[in-house]
Amino acid sequence: MSQALPCAAQVTPAAGYVPPDDTPSITVGATLFADYTIVTTPKITDADGNRVTANAFNIGRAYLNVTGHVSHRISFRITPDIVRESGAGSSLTGSYTFRLKYAYAQFNLDDWTNAGRTGTWVRLGMQQTPYVDFMESVYRYRFQGTIFEEREGFMSSSDVGAAAHYSLPGNYGDLHGGVYNGESYARAETNNQKAVMLRGTVRPLRMHPVLRGLRVTGFYDRDAYLRHAPRTRAIGALTFEHPRVNAAWEYLVARDQTSAAAGRVEGRGYSLWATPRAARGWEGLIRFDRLVPSRDLDAARDRTIGGIAYWFPHQGTVSTALLLDVERQRFHHLTAAPPDDHRVALHALVNF
Repeated sequence: MSQALPCAAQVTPAAGYVPPDDTPSITVGATLFADYTIVTTPKITDADGNRVTANAFNIGRAYLNVTGHVSHRISFRITPDIVRESGAGSSLTGSYTFRLKYAYAQFNLDDWTNAGRTGTWVRLGMQQTPYVDFMESVYRYRFQGTIFEEREGFMSSSDVGAAAHYSLPGNYGDLHGGVYNGESYARAETNNQKAVMLRGTVRPLRMHPVLRGLRVTGFYDRDAYLRHAPRTRAIGALTFEHPRVNAAWEYLVARDQTSAAAGRVEGRGYSLWATPRAARGWEGLIRFDRLVPSRDLDAARDRTIGGIAYWFPHQGTVSTALLLDVERQRFHHLTAAPPDDHRVALHALVNF
């Protein structure tokens, strides 16, 4: 007489369950910034003593983005960048040379922390810094020039370190922080001091049909040039995103003491910008920056940018744009200040 065998445990995934894709993959992309710039003021003197208007074709950025997935939990990015070689005595002086901009491994933690949400991870290596990475997701015009804080030399877009990111429940915002060398991607670590950076962003009205695009951000960078010589940056920002306009207000406080014996300098500044959008790819750029290098001095530097851009229609994350802009920089009461700078440029972006 035969005996029924016990049923085997079910191994078929439950209905509606989609298993994560753990197929290893690698993708190669490219980013190009190019421009033709005319500096109308100040004039320059050529080798023959003639007063001329400087103008040049330039390559501002040329990235090769290599990204890969070892599994749905482990990924990586390697991105070399070009830079104009300017070292004295180098046989490559004046040439474009490649250097490393990003090189990191990312460990995704969504399986354990986010209950179905994405965006929680840990990164190790040369990677984006928390504030610049966030702001450039709203401000799409790095191909014209960097955001205010980076352009004034107060921070870098990339540094070497360890960082973590966490997405708040309900699309209320996110946290991004880490420990970095503090010397940026362009220089090696020089001592034992490390930079601790933390950004927190909150979306207070996430259910409102219009105001859900409003976000409030705070950022703090605690670093030091040397022991007992602090280098700190604090930023508060409001950003707004809408199909017809992106806009932001940023306020910076920077404290610098280059050595224990040197005096402490506190700089302040702000940036206001908006990018109103019309139909069929047309977009405006309006931006005003003001920097007060030291609150102890009656001196300031203003930058005004205005332009019109056309964004070509594409699918996915591919983007191509042309921007015609005017930029003016004025100096007020600065000791040995350079002359005011006025320029007109045509910028091009290709991102694939």
